[in-house]
Amino acid sequence: MADSSFDIVSKVDHQEADNALNQARKEVEQRYDFKGTGASVEWSGEQILIKANTEERAKAVLDVFQSKLIKRGISLKSLETGEPVASGKEFRIVSSLKDGISQENAKKISKIIRDEGPRSVKSQIQGDELRVQSKSRDDLQTVQRLLKAADLDVDLQFVNYR
Repeated sequence: MADSSFDIVSKVDHQEADNALNQARKEVEQRYDFKGTGASVEWSGEQILIKANTEERAKAVLDVFQSKLIKRGISLKSLETGEPVASGKEFRIVSSLKDGISQENAKKISKIIRDEGPRSVKSQIQGDELRVQSKSRDDLQTVQRLLKAADLDVDLQFVNYR
């Protein structure tokens, strides 16, 4: 019998992220407490740029954007947010969306699978994703439960289950 396998990836649906950003932008434009504060949220290349006239307002705009991401099913683990920085008369927060699993996180995940997972399971790093193989599908499901319970700083999806 052939080995069963699945891939562990960390991908962000960019269309959903764009929809969340547009919803946040509309809400910021319409809310009374943001009127006349220069508050905005927009794409700046691959990054998200949040601007406002005070640090608190910039954090409030970030909070609105984060709530829209959650409603759209995007984990906040995939949002990397910087600190508010004063730029002239406004404060800016630069954020970006993390796509893929970094090498150090891939090694952590591999180590968890090796140390705590069933013995028959093998994992290998393939670029920005991991392939997990085993003869037993039950062992693969055990690994999925183990990784969901682990407190990792990346949002994991399990795909290509064969």
